Amino acid sequence: MKDLFFFDSMLTPKIITVVYWLMLLAAVVSGVGTMFNSYGGGFFAGAGILIAGAVGARIWCELLIVLFKIHENLKKIADRNDTSEL
Repeated sequence: MKDLFFFDSMLTPKIITVVYWLMLLAAVVSGVGTMFNSYGGGFFAGAGILIAGAVGARIWCELLIVLFKIHENLKKIADRNDTSEL
């Protein structure tokens, strides 16, 4: 709990995982809904929404996670440099 109050650990990467699953669920529901809707565009439009939505959600969340991984690595480098100067 101390890590959260003093910003020693990041909370957002954990939230991004939940957001990814919600976006994936939304892509599946939208795609399947479009597949079986008579005026929604048809089967191929639904399949396109399903595939593009799943891939797009994954790419977007991975890019956000990469930012946090860069932060972690920079923090390790900074901590290593701080201890070597002493």
